Amino acid sequence: MFLSVFDIFKIGVGPSSSHTMGPMVAGGRFLDALRRQPFRAHGLRASLHGSLAFTGKGHATDRATILGLAGFLPETMDQQAADAALARNRETEVLTPQGLGDLAFDPARDLVFDYDRALPGHANGMVLMATDQQSDVIFREVYYSIGGGFVMTESELAARGDDTRTDAAPKVPFPFASAAEMLGMAERSGKSIARMKRENERVFRSDAEISAGIRRIWQVMRDCMDRGLATGGILPGGLSIRRRAAAIHEALKAESGMNLTAPHVINDWMSIYAMAVNEENAAGGQVVTAPTNGAAGVVPAVIRYWLDHVPGASERQLDDFLLTAAAIGGLIKHNASISGAECGCQAEVGSASAMAAAGICAVMGGTVAQVENAAEIALEHHLGMTCDPVRGLVQVPCIERNGLGAIKAVSAASLALRGDGQHFVPLDAAIETMRQTGRDMSDKYKETSLGGLAVNVPNC
Repeated sequence: MFLSVFDIFKIGVGPSSSHTMGPMVAGGRFLDALRRQPFRAHGLRASLHGSLAFTGKGHATDRATILGLAGFLPETMDQQAADAALARNRETEVLTPQGLGDLAFDPARDLVFDYDRALPGHANGMVLMATDQQSDVIFREVYYSIGGGFVMTESELAARGDDTRTDAAPKVPFPFASAAEMLGMAERSGKSIARMKRENERVFRSDAEISAGIRRIWQVMRDCMDRGLATGGILPGGLSIRRRAAAIHEALKAESGMNLTAPHVINDWMSIYAMAVNEENAAGGQVVTAPTNGAAGVVPAVIRYWLDHVPGASERQLDDFLLTAAAIGGLIKHNASISGAECGCQAEVGSASAMAAAGICAVMGGTVAQVENAAEIALEHHLGMTCDPVRGLVQVPCIERNGLGAIKAVSAASLALRGDGQHFVPLDAAIETMRQTGRDMSDKYKETSLGGLAVNVPNC
C-alpha cells in the first residue's frame, strides 16, 4: 500500500477524523456499494460499536453517519446544505442520496449506539445496512474507522494482514517500510527524506500537482488557524469551555517588542497557534488531518512558528516540511497506529509531534539522521499518553495537549540539531513501543471516556 502525503494530510471537518470523518466516508462507500446492487433498497440502518458508541455523541458520530448516508463527504461538505439535510431528515424520517431515491431512516430507531458489543477488527466499528419494504436487511457491510479518516471494510482489514509498508507500491523507487530502511535508502541514494518521498509521489502525480496540493493543504491549515485566532466565545457540547486562543493572541501582540518579555513566551505563541486549530476543530470547522483531527493543531502550529519566528524561514520549503512529516506519519501509521481508540493519545498527538519535529528539523538544515532523531525524541516523550476526553468531546484535554505537542516537537528538533544524528533509541523502537503500549493499555483510556480525566472532573 502506498501512503501519500495527501492520505496523511486530508481536508475534512471537525471534531474527529475517526469519529466524524470516518463514519461519513463509510456512509459514502456504502451508498456506492448499494448503487451497484441489482435490487432497490427502501430503508437504511446503522449501528455504532466500541469507541464509536461510547464517545459518538460527543464526537458528532451520529450526525456524521446521517450525513454520510445522505451523500455528504468531508472534503466537499457545505455546512448549510448539511444542516438543511439533517433538518429534512428530522421532519420526514427519509434520506435521499443521489441515484437511490427516498430511503427510510429514522435516527431514533435506525441509528443504534451499541455499548455492549464491540466488533473484532478495531475499536471504531460500525455496521451499515439496507432494508427492503418489510424492513428486513438485504445488504450490510462492516466498516472500521482506523484513524485519520481512513476507513476499511471488514474484508479489507482482514486482507491487509501483516503488510505494514508505508510507501510500498510496485513502481515506487523508495519503498521504505521502517525508519531503518528509510535511513539506509537515504544513505545509498544521497537523497533527503523529502526528496525520496517526492519521487515516490511522482509515480502517481506530477511535480506541479504535488506542489499545488501541498499549497492547498497549508492554505486550509492557515485559514483554520486564522479563524481560531480571531474567534472567541463558548465551544459547543455542554462543557462551557471558553475559547482562549484569540484573547491570548491579542495579549501577545500587545506585548510584542517589549524588552522585558521573558524568552519562554515563545511557547505561548506555539500553544495558541495549535489551540486555535483545535478550537476550530472542536466547533466542527474545516481542518486538515495531521495525522488526525484530534491532533490537527501540532503540525500547522510548528509550521507557523517556523515561518513567523525563525529567521530565514520561507514558504518555498513547505514541500520539504510536509513531505518529511508525511513520511514519518506513514511509518507510525503502518507499524503502530494513529488512532486514539486503538493506542491512546500517544498515537495522535505523539504521532503529530514526531511528524512536526521531523519537518522542522529538515527545513532547518538537519541531516536525515538528525531528522529521524528529532522524530524519535518527540514520540518517545509522548509514550503512554492516554486518550480520556471529558464527556467524549474533543476539547479537554485535547486542545491544550496540541499546544504542548507543538512545544515538544520544536524542542525535540532543537535537541536533534545540536547533535550529530547518533542516538541510543531508534525511531523504529519508539514506534514499536508505542504499539505495544497501546495494545496493553486498558480500553478505559482509549477514547471511551470511561477513565482518566473523563471520570475525575465534573462533566457539566
